Amino acid sequence: QVHLVESGGGLVQTGGSLRVSCAASGSIGSINVMGWYRQAPGKQRELVAGITSGGRTNFADSVKGRFTISRDNAKNTLYLRMNSLKAEDTAIYYCHAHTLYRDYWGQGTQVTVSS
Repeated sequence: QVHLVESGGGLVQTGGSLRVSCAASGSIGSINVMGWYRQAPGKQRELVAGITSGGRTNFADSVKGRFTISRDNAKNTLYLRMNSLKAEDTAIYYCHAHTLYRDYWGQGTQVTVSS
């Protein structure tokens, strides 16, 4: 089992920055890919960024150049640094962990970007 807890969401103005965190616990060694997804009201959940155990990253086109994903293995924590935030970045951000057997999700953290 893997348990994921997000933190760091909140309200930020357009153009601002925010960092969200995801603390992982449990069978950490079984995780091979972690990522951040988001879901805006009335829209499907979408991948924002992912990072493999080897450190390879990928990003949605809409956030490339603005968002950075990283993981601190010593702290078992995943981060998403969001810069130059736009109103369309407003969503609930979910932490995700993929193992050989199943996927795990956090409870989500709300990010609201206001003009």
